[in-house]
Amino acid sequence: MGQCLELARQAPASGDVPVGAVVLSADGVILGAGHNTRERDADPTGHAELNALREAAGAMGSWRLDGCTVVVTLEPCTMCAGAISQSRISTVIFGAWDKKAGGAGSVFDILREPRLNHWVEIQPGVRAEECSALLKDFFAEQRR
Repeated sequence: MGQCLELARQAPASGDVPVGAVVLSADGVILGAGHNTRERDADPTGHAELNALREAAGAMGSWRLDGCTVVVTLEPCTMCAGAISQSRISTVIFGAWDKKAGGAGSVFDILREPRLNHWVEIQPGVRAEECSALLKDFFAEQRR
């Protein structure tokens, strides 16, 4: 999560919300990393998780990321949760809950939806206070 927080701190330089993510192999090697780039790239899919998934798939040479783990500072949204499920990620570890747009248990639970063919283990609340503080500080600055 430390690496994710460092990545998240890079996002505001381009006006992006501070969210950072990494994809780890089954043996803990970082395969992909990213932060939000929606504003920077004018890309609605420029979420930290998707950027990290793309990089990890490139490193693996496959869209199937079986046995891998996504670590992210904020609960994945529904778009990211869908991509995580489709990539066959095994586990998602996240910091702060997203009570407005979360797709991993707070608003929706895409990752454990029984009607889907793949379920993902989640481990929420890792360094949640640090992750939440980063977001609160960013939005407080935006309102100034």
